[in-house]
Amino acid sequence: MKNFIEVAKTEEEQVEQIKKWLKDNGMQIVVGIALGFAAIWGWGYYQDYQQEQSAQARTYYLSVASNPDNFAAYEELQSNYSGTDYAEQASLMMAKHSVDKQEHQKALEYLSPLLNSESTYIEHISRLRSAAIYLHMNNHEGAISALETKDEGSFEGLYSSTRGDIYLNNGDIDLAKESYQNALSKISSGSDLVNLIKVKLSDLN
Repeated sequence: MKNFIEVAKTEEEQVEQIKKWLKDNGMQIVVGIALGFAAIWGWGYYQDYQQEQSAQARTYYLSVASNPDNFAAYEELQSNYSGTDYAEQASLMMAKHSVDKQEHQKALEYLSPLLNSESTYIEHISRLRSAAIYLHMNNHEGAISALETKDEGSFEGLYSSTRGDIYLNNGDIDLAKESYQNALSKISSGSDLVNLIKVKLSDLN
């Protein structure tokens, strides 16, 4: 009690000081305790809400995974759970499903919002897949444009390899060689892609 009462000569004086302190500060104590409990309950509610949201999003995602033609489940994910990883993973799945059906433009539409994803993994995968689709459509400009990003990070080798394919398809042999060589310097030597790139380079020499 030393922090809010003065050292008194008698026990009675100390009791009176405590009573006065509680009278002057009692409401602040009550409010402080109430706010403390509110914060605890609020955080608990938020955690429960997040878990519920995640569980519901997962349910819709599994519906799309088991049946990509379930557009209602996909639309529900995008409309009400767009901030979850499940929504973006579902878009990747729908893009692949569209490619399987030879609906390439539709696949690009699914991938387009993901090109600026907060997840670097989703962004890079979406850019690489978009470039591959554009290349299949013989749209070299679109393919190169899809690969434009501020930071390729650990995907640099894959970006270079894909550029090599684009340049090769467009007849730009020198640029294709340069891209493949850069890819070899960035991709792990244990990757199966390394041997494939070496074969492509060998064919160009």
